[in-house]
Amino acid sequence: MELGQSIDLASLGSQLLVGLSRAMILFIVCAGLSFVLGVLRVPNVAHGSLYMIGAFSAYSVFALFGTSSTGFWLSLILAPFVVALVSLIAERALFCHLYQREHLMLLLFTFALMLIFGDLVKIIWGAEYRSVLAPSILRGSISIFGSSLPRYNLFLLIVGPLVAIGLWFFTSKTKIGKISRAAAVDREMVGVIGINVSWVFAGAFVLGCFLAGFGGALVAPTVSISLGMDHDIIIEAFLIVTIGGLGNIWGALVGSLIFGLTHSFGVLLWPQFAIVFPYAAVVIVLLLRPRGLLKSVW
Repeated sequence: MELGQSIDLASLGSQLLVGLSRAMILFIVCAGLSFVLGVLRVPNVAHGSLYMIGAFSAYSVFALFGTSSTGFWLSLILAPFVVALVSLIAERALFCHLYQREHLMLLLFTFALMLIFGDLVKIIWGAEYRSVLAPSILRGSISIFGSSLPRYNLFLLIVGPLVAIGLWFFTSKTKIGKISRAAAVDREMVGVIGINVSWVFAGAFVLGCFLAGFGGALVAPTVSISLGMDHDIIIEAFLIVTIGGLGNIWGALVGSLIFGLTHSFGVLLWPQFAIVFPYAAVVIVLLLRPRGLLKSVW
């Protein structure tokens, strides 16, 4: 569609729904990154690599079951746990010794880890493109208020809010969630009352990485699974958590909605430069609210 061409309500509604569904994928990944930032104060550049591992793991589970619907549903369950296991090993072997280091060192360390993960993915899965097929129940499109929406995108619109509610319930209503929030504020005091802060941090890190893996498994049917998919998502994820407020999970949701919707409407208004719209929105937000839209925990 050329710039200036008339836009009908059906196209507008369709792009709105598509933008919202893409925002849900971004939110799930960014919520994990934001949780790690909020509790551990670790700018984990390797978060995107764990997202990529989640996508490749989903493909392996899917292929193992002969591309059946069972394989898809199991991939959504098992792939995030594969990522969680990888992250637990990395946290216990490496991260737990570095939490007191400067943020710049942590940034460089996680960047090196991202490169290592990228090579491991290439060794295990190769450089070929992979794909996952959604089950028959999630194929095709449906009409919502006159706008066409792929069924899988509708599925994402359901999963995203469920993850947000589940994460809110975990951090606000459960004992371990409250301990994690307390450790983010004053880790020394939490340790004084007899709580093993090291394992609290390990749990927070694994949960954040689990969400990255879950996001990778969810996105697998919508994209070509390939090397390098971690680079794009980590750039977008850091921009989103920055404009939302560092470490603020609800800020990650707001930032994801801004990023997803501006890109979607950019496709509708000016397809050749659609990628510019989300970054322009980021610039505007940071000019008006340098510390993010919601309260930063840093």
